[in-house]
Amino acid sequence: MAADLRQFDVIVLGAGAAGLMCAAVAGQHGRRVALLEHNGQVGRKILISGGGRCNFTNLHCGPGNFISENPHFAKSALALYEPRHFIELVERYGIRWHEKTLGQLFCDDSARAIVEMLLAECALGGVEMVLNARAIEVESAAGGGFQVASSQGKFTAGALVVATGGLSISKLGATGLGYELARQFGLNVVSPRPGLVPLLLGGDEAVWTGLAGVAAEVAVRANGAGGECCFREKMLLTHRGLSGPAVLQASSFWRAAEELVVDFAPGIDVLARLTKPRAPRVEGALRQALREVLPQRLAGIIEEKLGRNGWSNPALEACERRLHSWAFHPVGTEGFEKAEVTIGGVDTAGLQARTMEARYVPGLFFVGEAVDVTGWLGGFNFQWAWASGVAAGRTV
Repeated sequence: MAADLRQFDVIVLGAGAAGLMCAAVAGQHGRRVALLEHNGQVGRKILISGGGRCNFTNLHCGPGNFISENPHFAKSALALYEPRHFIELVERYGIRWHEKTLGQLFCDDSARAIVEMLLAECALGGVEMVLNARAIEVESAAGGGFQVASSQGKFTAGALVVATGGLSISKLGATGLGYELARQFGLNVVSPRPGLVPLLLGGDEAVWTGLAGVAAEVAVRANGAGGECCFREKMLLTHRGLSGPAVLQASSFWRAAEELVVDFAPGIDVLARLTKPRAPRVEGALRQALREVLPQRLAGIIEEKLGRNGWSNPALEACERRLHSWAFHPVGTEGFEKAEVTIGGVDTAGLQARTMEARYVPGLFFVGEAVDVTGWLGGFNFQWAWASGVAAGRTV
């Protein structure tokens, strides 16, 4: 063996959530692990997540909270490593946390505590960190296993774990390396697209961007090629279109040319009082009814666009129906630059669900966002990173 070729049992590419977890678990199972990261810092996406507090898991996490060409694939890994397991790890390190809405768990303090915890777990396993490992090239080793060449030297190992993430948040250095390696070794890749991403409005609907900064609790429905969904959370109007948790959630299901349907007052019969006997049917009464449930500026544009045909009960009922099923026609998304996750990735048909190992390439594993498993907003994607990382780490 060449003197400059360093030998390990496992090489992990990518020191994000999944890569750090996988390396730590493999190291603590007695494997000699090299963790290669092309940035000069590990866990950069962890550090900015959850407004800097890291929404590290969700109490209600289950397979139904994920999008994939194979909706059953995530079941095994998620059952192997549940939210309670990660909570136990967090508490072992004395990291204080709290629950927000819908089962979302956040650090009380900085997300840096999660990164430091994962680094400590890697140290316990004797993992060797190799930062600024750029220009990575992988090939099969002559005697079996894999050889990795990088700007930080050459490495060889019997097992290779690809935890390089997807294309989301490109400013953090996201690349398509994971997809390139999958194709190199004969695995298919489901075409990546932005997920959990703001949507753009154009044409006549661009007028809504004049309400940038206005937010309201709504229910958003999408029914595109990504499936069907309905999310009741906040929607935020921006200078480019629609955002906020409800829209970000629905964006993962929405596809180009499909409608996005918004219920501006879920569970509320807004105009009911105007249909009662002797109720005042004047402009001011309609405006007041809308303002009681919606922000003032939002109520104003909705009143303007309702297009009533008189004050009859049928006319008011038509307005009520539209208020609960307002169709928007986004012209696109803000792309991978603003997307929180990547939908698509390494086709799960080529992977073993319990181990994340390639079916026809022994020793090759794919974990985390690189795989065609994408969670909803609210800690689900981190739980997938932990679970898939553990599944591979226990196997390599």
